Amino acid sequence: MNRRPRLRYVAAGVVALVAIAVIAGAVAAERGGSSASAGGSSKSPNFNQLIVATTTSLKDSGLLDDVVLPAYKAAHPDITVKLVAQGSGAAIAMAQAGNADVLLVHSPADEEKFMAEDYGTLRLPFAYNYFTIVGPKNDPAKVASAPDAATAFKQIAATDSKFVSRGDKSGTNSKELKLWNAAGVTTDPTQDPTFSNYIKTSQGMAQTLQIANEKDAYTLTDTATYLSLKSTLPHLTPLLKEGADLKNQYNVILINQIKFPQVNASGAEFLAALLVSPEGQKAIGEYGKAKYGQALFTPDASSLGTLSQ
Repeated sequence: MNRRPRLRYVAAGVVALVAIAVIAGAVAAERGGSSASAGGSSKSPNFNQLIVATTTSLKDSGLLDDVVLPAYKAAHPDITVKLVAQGSGAAIAMAQAGNADVLLVHSPADEEKFMAEDYGTLRLPFAYNYFTIVGPKNDPAKVASAPDAATAFKQIAATDSKFVSRGDKSGTNSKELKLWNAAGVTTDPTQDPTFSNYIKTSQGMAQTLQIANEKDAYTLTDTATYLSLKSTLPHLTPLLKEGADLKNQYNVILINQIKFPQVNASGAEFLAALLVSPEGQKAIGEYGKAKYGQALFTPDASSLGTLSQ
C-alpha cells in the first residue's frame, strides 16, 4: 500500500502553529485506494522527488538555496528537491496542470482563486517583506517625496519617466498593475499603462532590475531580490519602501491530492512544516543579516492560514 498523507482537520483561519501539528499527524496517516477523481491522473506519486513551483524572488534572494533546501535535505535526505522558479502566475498554472507538488508564491488574488477552485488544500503564510520602488538617483518623478506607492506611480506616468515592468504575470507584476489602477493611470487592475516610456521585459526580477539599471529607469521590486543584487545595480536606489500598500506576503500551498493523486503530498507537507516551524521561522528571520546588514524576510507563520476542504 502506498503511504498517502492526508489533511483532515484544519478550519479556515487556523494559526500556522496549529497547522504544524495537523501536518505532522497527517504524514503518519495512510489511505487505501489509488483511483483518481474525474479529470485527475492515475499516475502514482514519486515519494523520492519533490517538485517545488516557486516565485523567482525566493530563488534569486538566496533564501531557498542557502536556508530552506539545506535544512530540508538534512531532515529528508531520501527526497530530491526540484525547484522551478518563475512568476507566481506561471507557478500556479503549473500546479493547476498537476505538474507541481507544492507552491511557494506571493500573488494573493491568484492564490485565493486557486484555493476556491479546490486546487489547493492548505495555504499558510510563512514570511513577508516589502516591495520597493527603485529608480535613478536624480529621481525625475519625485518618487521619494510621494506619500504612498499609488501617488508615486501617478507621478511616474505624469512625467513620462522610464519604468521597467516584468510583464510576466508574476506576483510582482500583478501588484504593479494594481498600483497603476490605484493611481488612476489605468481603468482596470489587469491593464498595462500606455505612456511612452513603459518597458516590458517578460523576464524575472533579477533580469528586470538589471535592465532598469542599464536604462536609469524605475521599477517595482521585492526588497530581498534588490538587496541581494544591490552591488550590481549602481544606478538604482530605493526611493519608496515599507508602505502599507507595498507589503509582500509569501505563502506555501499544498496541492489537492484528490484532484492530482500523483502529488507527493508527504514531501510537500514536510516542506510546509519546516517553513512554519520555530526553527524554520528563526532561520528565515536571520537570513541576510550577516551578508546584507538586514534581514531579507520577516517570518510570519503566526498569521492566519486558510484551508479548502
